[in-house]
Amino acid sequence: MPRAFIFVLDSVGTGHAPDAAQYGANQGTDAGSNTLGHIAEACAAGNADGDALRSGPLKLPNLVKLGLGRAAALAGGDVPPGLELDGDTDGAYASMIETSNGKDTPSGHWEITGVPVNFGWHFFPDTQPTFPADFTSAIIREGDIPGVLANRHASGTQVIEEFGHEHIMTGMPIIYTSTDSVIQIAAHEEFFGLDRLYALCATVRKLVDPLNVGRVIARPFVGKTADTFERTGNRRDYSVPPPASTLLDIAQDDERAVFAVGKIADIFAHRGVTDIRKASGNDAMMDATLQAMDDAADGDLVFTNFVDFDTEYGHRRDVAGYAKCLEDFDKRVPELLAKVRDGDLMVFTADHGNDPTWAGTDHTREQVFALLTGPQIPIGSCGTRDTFADIGATVAAHLDLPWSAAGTDMLADAK
Repeated sequence: MPRAFIFVLDSVGTGHAPDAAQYGANQGTDAGSNTLGHIAEACAAGNADGDALRSGPLKLPNLVKLGLGRAAALAGGDVPPGLELDGDTDGAYASMIETSNGKDTPSGHWEITGVPVNFGWHFFPDTQPTFPADFTSAIIREGDIPGVLANRHASGTQVIEEFGHEHIMTGMPIIYTSTDSVIQIAAHEEFFGLDRLYALCATVRKLVDPLNVGRVIARPFVGKTADTFERTGNRRDYSVPPPASTLLDIAQDDERAVFAVGKIADIFAHRGVTDIRKASGNDAMMDATLQAMDDAADGDLVFTNFVDFDTEYGHRRDVAGYAKCLEDFDKRVPELLAKVRDGDLMVFTADHGNDPTWAGTDHTREQVFALLTGPQIPIGSCGTRDTFADIGATVAAHLDLPWSAAGTDMLADAK
């Protein structure tokens, strides 16, 4: 029986979605955003040569051989500079259009696994304060804290630099949001306590359930001054569960093992997961993924989110850092391919965009790529798909799982 692997390169969008004009922050809409394309253009122009981190055109030979450049061309109209390919790809490729409401992590991942978000999330207004007074009072009362800091839309790294010292001195956690349906709570691991932060986030999760807020995220940090504050790998997401059975639930119900690497378990509220592998940083998550692939038996699913693209570089609008992160990931792709056995299916994709050249610090509404490879996977284009859910349907068909969720098998016509 075959195995399947889904690897999400968090935020690596390939060109604005058809409805991108309906999305965006105060600086404008997401129409025209293109995470991969704009990074490649910056590299080709010599504008992403960051302090000896990297230089020259974007170099992703392994992903390009799988069809990345051609998938990007389906979305953006042209192959991004440096991602051209002579000859055939080593598998099938497609561009995916999101149908879910939103451009956030849960919406993208749930749709990938067959459950598009067709309801409206609750978003907090870009005002100061952003949270309603009665809600803030409930957090203080139920969380047993002296007060809150920030209480506004903010970038995670900047808000910690600004309020970190006051947080240490007062014991008040830093609570903020963004254009996503999210509440983020930052607190110092030593002076506030990691377990206490987790308990506070669990309390806030219950308080926001009636509002239908997608996630409450614990953002622990360390350091003693603004120039030494640093977020740690002990992030934890408290998500609402998907509204219907996902590919993970279906696989678990069929007594398959589902390995969740990185923040996958949190995204799905730990539902449909049989084995959780936590790690901090792309390299550590790659190591954990390789081990999970070794441990996966026939019929099993391994699902990994590689988060550094988004959290470390996209939100920080660091073009050179994002480019180097892509290149570092590409160098390790052969390690993943070496684990593929006869009958396996490996899928590389993304969940949304986060164009580091775009205004603001939020996600961008974009199409994403799907690269499908394996010994029996046909070669060539699967075109532009009208939902991310085609990935879930394709994986389910490959694993011979029952499927009544959204999406269609994109390899069906090629088999």
